[in-house]
Amino acid sequence: MVVVDASEFGAEGFDPKRWINAALDARHPSEPLDRFLADAEERLRSAADDAAAALERDSGDALRRVPLACRDALRLRDDAVALRSHLASVLQSLSLAEGSSAESIAALARIDTVKQRIEAAYTTLQDAAGLAQLSQSVEDVFSSGNLPKAAETLATMRHCLSAVGEVAEFANVRKQLEVLEERLDEMVQPCLVDALSNRKVDAVQDLRGILIRIDRFKSLEAHYTKIHVKPLKKLWEDFGLKQRSSRVDMEKLGGESISGLSFSSWLPNFYDETLLYLEQEWKWCLTAFPEEYKSLVPKVLSETMSELNSSFVSRVNIATGDVVPETRSVAKGILDVLSGDLPKSTKLQNKHLQALIELHNMTGTFDRNIQHLFSESDLAVVLNTLKAIYSPYETFKARYGQMERAILSAEMAGIDIRGAVPRGVGAQGIELSETVRRMEESIPQMIVLLEAAVERCISLTGGSEADELVLALDDVMLQYISNLQETLKSLRIVCGLDSDTLKKDAGLEKKEVQRLVDVSEEEEWSIVQGALQILTVADCLTSRTSVFEASLRATLARIGTNFSVSGFGSSLDKSPAAAADENADLPLAGRAALDIAAIRLSDLPDKSKKLLTVLEQSKDPRFHALPFTSQRVAAFSDTVNELVYDVLISKVRQRLSEVARLPIWSSVEEQGGLPLPNFSAYPQAYVTSVGEYLLTLPQQLEPLAEGISGNEAGNDEAQFFATEWIFKVAEGATALFMEQLRGIHYITDRGSQQLAADIEYLNNVLSALSMPIPPFLSTFHACVSTPRDQGQFCLFISLYESASTFGAVLDMVTDRVSTACLLALLSQFYRPGLVFLILLGLDITSHWFQMYSSFLSGKTSHKDVKHTGNWLLKLYYGYRPFMAFCCVSCEVLYIILFLFADEKSTSLLSVCKGVLNQNPVVVLVFISTLVGWAVKQVTNVIQMKTAADACVVYDLKRSK
Repeated sequence: MVVVDASEFGAEGFDPKRWINAALDARHPSEPLDRFLADAEERLRSAADDAAAALERDSGDALRRVPLACRDALRLRDDAVALRSHLASVLQSLSLAEGSSAESIAALARIDTVKQRIEAAYTTLQDAAGLAQLSQSVEDVFSSGNLPKAAETLATMRHCLSAVGEVAEFANVRKQLEVLEERLDEMVQPCLVDALSNRKVDAVQDLRGILIRIDRFKSLEAHYTKIHVKPLKKLWEDFGLKQRSSRVDMEKLGGESISGLSFSSWLPNFYDETLLYLEQEWKWCLTAFPEEYKSLVPKVLSETMSELNSSFVSRVNIATGDVVPETRSVAKGILDVLSGDLPKSTKLQNKHLQALIELHNMTGTFDRNIQHLFSESDLAVVLNTLKAIYSPYETFKARYGQMERAILSAEMAGIDIRGAVPRGVGAQGIELSETVRRMEESIPQMIVLLEAAVERCISLTGGSEADELVLALDDVMLQYISNLQETLKSLRIVCGLDSDTLKKDAGLEKKEVQRLVDVSEEEEWSIVQGALQILTVADCLTSRTSVFEASLRATLARIGTNFSVSGFGSSLDKSPAAAADENADLPLAGRAALDIAAIRLSDLPDKSKKLLTVLEQSKDPRFHALPFTSQRVAAFSDTVNELVYDVLISKVRQRLSEVARLPIWSSVEEQGGLPLPNFSAYPQAYVTSVGEYLLTLPQQLEPLAEGISGNEAGNDEAQFFATEWIFKVAEGATALFMEQLRGIHYITDRGSQQLAADIEYLNNVLSALSMPIPPFLSTFHACVSTPRDQGQFCLFISLYESASTFGAVLDMVTDRVSTACLLALLSQFYRPGLVFLILLGLDITSHWFQMYSSFLSGKTSHKDVKHTGNWLLKLYYGYRPFMAFCCVSCEVLYIILFLFADEKSTSLLSVCKGVLNQNPVVVLVFISTLVGWAVKQVTNVIQMKTAADACVVYDLKRSK
């Protein structure tokens, strides 16, 4: 039988199929399926009918209840309106009552004020009467020796005095009260000292109550501190007694040295005994002074450290000197070395500062134990205590920058850069390589020293002297780079570059200087290899310095973050007490402000602002922690590049130094009796030597490039490095060669052939090195390689052009073509190139118009301008020397610009300025050609306008 549950059909996610399957699974196996389904359908229909009937019944009941509900709502609304009107009448009655009673209430308030004043006056009169009575009977109380009663009497008198105020009649009583309080304090002192010494808790508490009653707790604090400072001072003085006994024993042994007790080994015991004593006092004060123990015990430690400060500084100073025999023998330390009391040969060493850091670390351990012991004290009390603990080290921290400079300078002096043994002639390459090796090895040593300085700064000062550290590191690096620069100067002499300086400075004879320069080819290549290795020194210095500077910047940022976490930066503008009050409720474990560096800086506002400025700047990626070092490293790299370039180009300069004065340029070919065949000239030894040197450079740079390459990016960098230096040396060699070519004043046919062969050989070498050939060299080669007979043919053509119509046309065409070619080339070399294209258009247009107008006028030459009215045009074409000057000036100016074209600079103005900086002859030629060029361009404009007008006039005549 199927049981129908209506709640299942109303459930969310009801699945009819699943319900039917479940019902089928629950039927009895013997029951037929058809009968079961029919029964289920019947029951579902019956349940649906029942649900419909119930719904209809409930709906009818609800409809019948609607009128009743409406009547109830109307009744409630009427009741609310009636209640509102009743409340309004009540409020109106209250307002009327308030208006009539306001005056009565004000009168009662005035009466109450008068009553309070009368009561206050009555109380004051009673206090005044009691004060007069007490001032008369107080002596009897003191005579009785009852200290609590005397304290109570004095407290009552003080209360009465505060009540009567500044009344003249009681001025003597006020003075009497002060005298009596001082008298009572003196009476309490012996008892208090006895009670504190014998640890009588009850007596101490009674006396404490007496002193607090008369507002003299400071007296209790002073006596307690005085009594308990003595045992701690005795502990401190025990070290001096032990040292004196040790010296006495040594004197008894006849000066034989015995191992005495060192301060560094004794100090931890002193701290341990002090801590144990303070722990005992803390426990006792917890019972005797339940309200004041949090400040009394720290006060004992603060006063003790304050009284021991000068002695502590002296012992720390001597202890730092005990680690080095030089200072131990004279019982001196860091401060004595810095003040100059010792000989200049005595230097401050790393061991001195390490000993100071070790003592500081011992104090740091004691500091952490004290913080744990005083964890219940107020933050301001703990801060003052910690300042007192570290106060002996403030003298050393204030001079940290001076100490670090002295240590780094001494350690840097120990780095042997110039340790290479001077070699004789033929071994300069070995000396150079050894010196370069020492320079390269010194760089990581120097970086290690700088990193150790950073660690020392953090260990000793916690970063509070980071600004002084940065300045010290920068200064020391400047000294180190200056040493490298001086070494480079000496290497120039080793390489044979500054022979004049060597002779002047060292006073060497001329033969000795010549001996430095006159070295074998093998030695030359050895010097070249050594010079190339200097590039690795510059690269190593640049990379190591950059990495260290980034590390230093990260360290500064980390120090700044630590200060920010400690809340130090935000409390700079507040007093230490105010900053401490804000954190007074924090547990000691959560008080990050107890960082010793932050505690120290809280009393140094000027230094704090300076330090925070540096730390804030360090967060900027563009910040240079060592600004001057960065500049000097760049200058050192430039100096190294200059030295390497001078070494690489020195052989070229030596080979080309006398090229302009070679006799072959002016030599004449000897005429024999019989005709001899002509042979091609071969390049001379000087240019072949230079060429072989340039072609060998890639092999010399290969070892250095292999040292740079380490991966695919390194291979590209190495290839670029080698190519850059090859191009640089090749450009320098080409410039030297062109300078020598400009110095040749006279050359014959034979000299021209030889020079053409030399230039061609150098051009082939440059092409083999994939270097573009300078235009000057190409032009010079074209000039000197042109045979004399071809030059005579050009002269014949020129004469022919001036003697016939065809020649005149050919003359104009050749002039236009040559000018157009030059202007087209210049437009590619310079920016803006439009200037040269405009000049090209002006030249062709003006001559085209002039030629066509001459043809229309029936003239045989475009130079016939007799009927022209413009004087400049008549002067230009009528006076042939003037025309030749203008035309030649124009062509020569374009050739000068072509020869001085530089791939590095495409500015026409900058090239013109460069030409004006040449020798006076070049400047004179340039200015002269510039004047002729300007006249030529003005003539072109006038010629174009005149010819155009002539064409227009011809058209007008023809139309008529």
